[in-house]
Amino acid sequence: MTTDNGQLDQFNDSFLRACAGERTTPVPVWFMRQAGRYMPEYQAVRGKHDFLTMCKRPELAAEVTIQPVDILGVDAAILFSDILIPLEAMGAGLSFQEGRGPVLSPPIRSRQQFQELHGIDPYEDLPFVMEAIRMLRKELEGRVPLIGFAGAPFTLASYLIEGGTTKSFVNIKRMAFEDPKLFHDLMSLITGVTIDYLTAQAEAGAQALQLFDTWAGVLGRADYEAFALPYAKRIVQALKQQNIPFIYFVFNGGHLIDLVKSAGADVMALDWRTDIAHATGHLGSDIVVQGNLDPAALFLPEDELRQRISRILQQGRGAKAHIFNLGHGIMPEIPVEKVKMAVDLAHQLSA
Repeated sequence: MTTDNGQLDQFNDSFLRACAGERTTPVPVWFMRQAGRYMPEYQAVRGKHDFLTMCKRPELAAEVTIQPVDILGVDAAILFSDILIPLEAMGAGLSFQEGRGPVLSPPIRSRQQFQELHGIDPYEDLPFVMEAIRMLRKELEGRVPLIGFAGAPFTLASYLIEGGTTKSFVNIKRMAFEDPKLFHDLMSLITGVTIDYLTAQAEAGAQALQLFDTWAGVLGRADYEAFALPYAKRIVQALKQQNIPFIYFVFNGGHLIDLVKSAGADVMALDWRTDIAHATGHLGSDIVVQGNLDPAALFLPEDELRQRISRILQQGRGAKAHIFNLGHGIMPEIPVEKVKMAVDLAHQLSA
């Protein structure tokens, strides 16, 4: 990015500083799924390529990663990819089907099926991810930081065991209760793969990492502590040696926030169901929080959206530092101008 006189803009490190616990003015803003179907520029690329091709061709992944930086003015870019990409490298059958979403075939529900899976070498098995990160670091030089990410083990295991998305989680809970040895063996394998994958992303140039635990919120406290938290902790601890910020996001995890904090991540991301004020009141002010506007609130008229954002920013002042984000990903139906409005309002109101 250059100014009118041709000089390179100063690197915007507000996101990294907030991750480190520094209060910034304005508050940094980025959105989960900020590269996505709501954006016409993304749709233009998607119209020529299927989703997996976009993930696996570094130049396409880099192009759509940068689009929100250019169009929205966000303070961080997040790598365009999918949390399920490593599962294919592990030997799982992965496809994305219209109207159904991701399909893992066959589902992993027996010891024999589990033995078909294996660890990975991220550089050999997922070179397109590392190349996309290297390309993006060059493209984003002097602009904003790049976030890498992975799915948390419980979330990835749910896709593997259920064979895709589910509302009941009956098969993963059944395995955890009926065959805990198989369940924990699977979780350990996924954890090792995730550590290797995130380490490779950091070495390739990712400047922060986020762990998405999309489905861990379906667990009660005791089960989260037994079946998900130990593996998230293992990943957080292993990545500390990379010396870059680590964000942990448990969707629908308001009943787990003290346990989520104990995972040891630098930043706790909250969905919209948990007020930031409740989190800081329960956990203390010495936490860095990320979030947490309801994505559907982007449908609101400007004055009401302003009030919502203002309230979240006010609550964020009770934390050590705050990164403004949605409480989940941007919906495809949201008008792009409303997303841009939210970025601008968050910046203006926190300046």
